Amino acid sequence: MKKQRANSREKILAAAADVARESGPGNLSLDAVAQRAGVSKGGLLYNFPTKAKLMQALVEHYLQEFQEALETTRKACGQGNLLAAYVKLSAKKFEEDQPPSSWIFSAIAEDPDFLAPMRIFQRQLFDRLKAETPDFEALLLTYFAVEGMRSANLFDFQVLSEQERRSLVTSLLSVAKGNLAPVPAQALN
Repeated sequence: MKKQRANSREKILAAAADVARESGPGNLSLDAVAQRAGVSKGGLLYNFPTKAKLMQALVEHYLQEFQEALETTRKACGQGNLLAAYVKLSAKKFEEDQPPSSWIFSAIAEDPDFLAPMRIFQRQLFDRLKAETPDFEALLLTYFAVEGMRSANLFDFQVLSEQERRSLVTSLLSVAKGNLAPVPAQALN
């Protein structure tokens, strides 16, 4: 019985991701997800009692997939460099089509704790990067440049051209691999 529940939960999450991708997460309806998953609305509500819980589960599922992709990318990077893998994977994600950002505001309005899994994930990721990156200044520069690009991408206010963004990613990879040192903080004073 438990295996069946896990399978229906996974089917529902896959269907929700498809519906969100097609119509935008802000337009996600429980009826559309239930229909796409081939389950009754009651079955959907058994697994996810509210739309907010479904959205939160989608975020957690995305974070789990990102973590798995990060480990795969890390293995492909020379010497298992986690920071370089983070830059490469994030740059790849920036290339993918993104739904409009308005959904995030509606999700937060429905459930203020919606971002909690992201905050926890980001803190854990930063702590891992900090533990594995010998140059803390390089980590700060790289991590916050990537997160700035992620925010610009999410809210669709790209300041950089595609060529400028690729140049930044190349520079960040050099910093992450230790080939290009960041400017020391005391030099900025």
